[in-house]
Amino acid sequence: MYKLALSSLSPENYPFDLDLLPQPVYLVGGAVRDAILGRKREYLDLDFILPQDAVKVARKLAAHYQAGFVLLDKERQIARVVFANATVDIAQMEGDSLETDLRRRDFTVNAIAFNPHTQEFIDPLQGYDDIGKGILRMVSSKNLEDDPLRLMRGYRQAAQLGFTLDSETQVAIRQLAPLLGKVAVERFRTELGYMLVNSQGTEWIVQAWEDGLLAPFFKNTTKEGCEYLLNVDKVADQLTETWQELGIELNKYVRDTIKTTWLGIAKIACLVSSEPETAEIELTELTYSRVEIKSITTALKLFPKFSKLEMPLREQYFLFQEAGFVFPTTSVLAVVRDNLVEGIAPLITRYLNPDDPVAHPTLLVSGKELIVALNIPASPIIGKLLAEIAIAQVEGRISTSEDAIAIARELIDSF
Repeated sequence: MYKLALSSLSPENYPFDLDLLPQPVYLVGGAVRDAILGRKREYLDLDFILPQDAVKVARKLAAHYQAGFVLLDKERQIARVVFANATVDIAQMEGDSLETDLRRRDFTVNAIAFNPHTQEFIDPLQGYDDIGKGILRMVSSKNLEDDPLRLMRGYRQAAQLGFTLDSETQVAIRQLAPLLGKVAVERFRTELGYMLVNSQGTEWIVQAWEDGLLAPFFKNTTKEGCEYLLNVDKVADQLTETWQELGIELNKYVRDTIKTTWLGIAKIACLVSSEPETAEIELTELTYSRVEIKSITTALKLFPKFSKLEMPLREQYFLFQEAGFVFPTTSVLAVVRDNLVEGIAPLITRYLNPDDPVAHPTLLVSGKELIVALNIPASPIIGKLLAEIAIAQVEGRISTSEDAIAIARELIDSF
């Protein structure tokens, strides 16, 4: 097992020449743990500790490679060097020895040091043994108390690594859970975001709720909501078996700048109030983006309509217009809540057909053409007329631009 780690941590895998680092220097944290596990990352996240001059060394390294430099903590002497394929954090050793530093860390599996110059491992807390057993064990409850985010991080790491929590560690986390309220909400959401991306994470989110970790932030989460949450991945897989394109849509990010998937939106919707107005207040306090809040509240508002087995084309048209890109998320929520795949099958089929006139209408006329033809000013009435034209089109009552203008003339006095 150690040989595998040595291969992963060989000098050619670093984004810089190791000779530029003074001796002694130690690689610590997740990179060492993942190397022992044989886990590979496309983007490296390396953490080094030095006995002294950490920021000075980081500046010199950044200057040598013309890489990015960020001073993370002047008082504790922590700096970051950003390469194209790696982030390298260099920190001053805490305490008067390497072992003292390692004993200040969160979990034993993250308290193993590796000297890249001598190829030596330093493991005073038997983290290697815990890695072999697949156990996440705290170094001490005091360390968790010092940074309460570590409580949530434990569940996130257990999910990512496929580990279990040591029973004594889990008891300590439950006791310390109220302290999470002191943590900045953005830091908490980052940990939650990692857990939203797969089914293992989903199970640990529910476990975190049961152990009191969500309470400081998600005040309206219920047992029923958690039961729904546990079914989200299963339902998504079920729908993807029939509609592969829907699965692709569900795993896309809401925005390039927002690392939440549409399936993640469905999961968050299970954690907040089912009342859209209350959920909006809750999500705003949690500092979610406007697009995430709009997506979640839209899904909560619309999913009950998806269970209607007989829906006139007019209702379907307005449903698709309101749902927009949130349709895949809403479909999952509808099945999770009502277990009616057959009921929404026609809607999904329409949504996935880009030429479907109900889900993706192509207007016979534009708003500008209506303004000219009817000699009326631009106003909200134009949007209402266009909607009625689209409905008449999908119902088969009109088929040409002339028909569209004619029906608009008939309707304009009624608005």
